[in-house]
Amino acid sequence: MLTINPQEVSVPKIHNYLLSAVAPRPICFASTIDAEGNPNLSPFSFFNVFSANPPVLIFSPARRGRDNTTKHTYENVKVHAEVVINVVNYDMVQQTSLASSEYPKGVNEFTKAGFTPIASQQVAPFRVKESPVQFECKVVEVVELGDKGGAGNLVICEILLMHIDEAVLNENGTIDQNKIDLVARLGGDYYCRASGDALFEVAKPLTTIGIGVDAIPAEIKNSRILTGNNLGQLGNVEKIPSPEEATEYRDSEQFSALLKSLTINLDHFKANQHIIAKHLLDEGKVVEAWKILILN
Repeated sequence: MLTINPQEVSVPKIHNYLLSAVAPRPICFASTIDAEGNPNLSPFSFFNVFSANPPVLIFSPARRGRDNTTKHTYENVKVHAEVVINVVNYDMVQQTSLASSEYPKGVNEFTKAGFTPIASQQVAPFRVKESPVQFECKVVEVVELGDKGGAGNLVICEILLMHIDEAVLNENGTIDQNKIDLVARLGGDYYCRASGDALFEVAKPLTTIGIGVDAIPAEIKNSRILTGNNLGQLGNVEKIPSPEEATEYRDSEQFSALLKSLTINLDHFKANQHIIAKHLLDEGKVVEAWKILILN
């Protein structure tokens, strides 16, 4: 394993490793104004949500590594402590990238990138009409992490108003991750699209306590077929099904249909037990997989 001491390598190299390893990162498309009221629009991927009560977002317009200069967004929030943070989806990612160009101070990135400015209700900076979610924020504090090239400047923003395009909501009134179709940054020129086959669900143990991987029988835990992810799924159940439940499942039409779909003969069940269980786990059928695994 490669071990790196940040004090012993160049800042650009550290920057490259960080952006490639800490990813994907959500994109803050920040709209600000300067002291004269000129708009500025720029994306930042050092960004996330850090509190719900109060609702707080933080992004970092870092100092440029090549010449240690600061970005217009950072300069603007220091003189006018307001910002609109717009989220970025797939339909607007190319224009968003264009807005990241190093245009001279005073150039309007809304115009350059072809975005539509719309008036905010509680802050002076404009919102981006094309963005599916827009946060009007006041800047609570700017925390400067250093004075050398590559140093971050944490812009701590409290959300005053949130605007959500109803087209990205589902029938429950919450945001549908496929409809919003967000994008995120990785290292280099890479982005990723958070929709379609890229999405998957992991049951979150909020109200339940899983048995843990340590409670899984050794012959299952040491399987050459099941992965660490599979063991995590098996360890997330509150209890292992009983032998009676497993026997009942074996005698069901569901079991017969499963073997038929996998073209596995009942006589070869034991030899393929972990393969069958993995197939079920990969489909999210954890309890059914457990019943397969404990069958004698």
